[in-house]
Amino acid sequence: MNIISIQNNLGLPKYKQIILSIEKAIDEEKLIKGDRLPSVNKVCLAFSLSRDTVLLAYDELKKRGIIYAIPGKGYYVKSVETTIKQKIFLLFDELNIFKEDIYNSFLKNIGKNVQVDIFFHHFNVQVFKKLINDSNGNYTKYIIMPTNLIDITDSIKTLPVNEVIILDQTNAALKDFPAIYQNHEKDIFEGLFNAKARLSKYQKLILIFPGFREPPGMKMGFEAFCKNYNFDYEIVSEFKDRKISVGDVYITPTDRELVHVIENARNHNLRLGSDFGIISYNETPLKRIVANGITTISTHFETMGKILAEMVLKGKKEQIENKSALIMRNSL
Repeated sequence: MNIISIQNNLGLPKYKQIILSIEKAIDEEKLIKGDRLPSVNKVCLAFSLSRDTVLLAYDELKKRGIIYAIPGKGYYVKSVETTIKQKIFLLFDELNIFKEDIYNSFLKNIGKNVQVDIFFHHFNVQVFKKLINDSNGNYTKYIIMPTNLIDITDSIKTLPVNEVIILDQTNAALKDFPAIYQNHEKDIFEGLFNAKARLSKYQKLILIFPGFREPPGMKMGFEAFCKNYNFDYEIVSEFKDRKISVGDVYITPTDRELVHVIENARNHNLRLGSDFGIISYNETPLKRIVANGITTISTHFETMGKILAEMVLKGKKEQIENKSALIMRNSL
């Protein structure tokens, strides 16, 4: 028991004194990887502590990856890396340039002594649930990108409510969790409104909306804009085998469909920005130069990563809407 020291008048919570004692013992090599910690009952009896106090300390060390538990046997040293103060579970839908910008910005702003483990569910509900289940209790924070998956709320609610942050898309069922998110319905409506003067020079607005990975709010905002301002419009699931008509404007949520539209136009000698128009969703560096510049509606992904880091570091509990903007270029 000499590895744990508790002082009554130290002014530091006793569970934190247990944590500091174990960290010190590891740093001084009094505990090494694989060693068994004093049992909860022994610590309770030795220092007249409640089980909750000791379990709180051990649970914190477990979340940071320093110790692990074997049911019925006890707690053991898992890692001697005591400098890690936060261990973060980060669940993305997929890796693309937008998510990479969020991730890199988050790492840049989260600071040192933080371990970030990144996972991907690839829009698969069963994979999502398994990753949540397997991670539960092993991290100090859980950052979850639920996208538009259905039947996953109950899985998220198994995690400690004070340790979860929702990223990118949220919904009414997740209202109890802090979030940094995009308001896709509002973003596309306002983006199209800000382009309204140029859009009025065209005859028809066409949203390419596969509907598998795309946020439903995007379609809702598009429809609302077209109806409110009397634009002729159409929603299609893909561009394949479609003929571009002079006066069309295509809104493309995916870069794959953006390429298809541009290639088709070139094959038919249609001039982008005059014969027809394009608005792409999500800004990338290439869109500044492709086809002399593609107009985009986009949130600022680096800002999203920065705010996410602030939420983790400062313990913010609010739901924050990340701003979006129309970036006008020659494609419209």
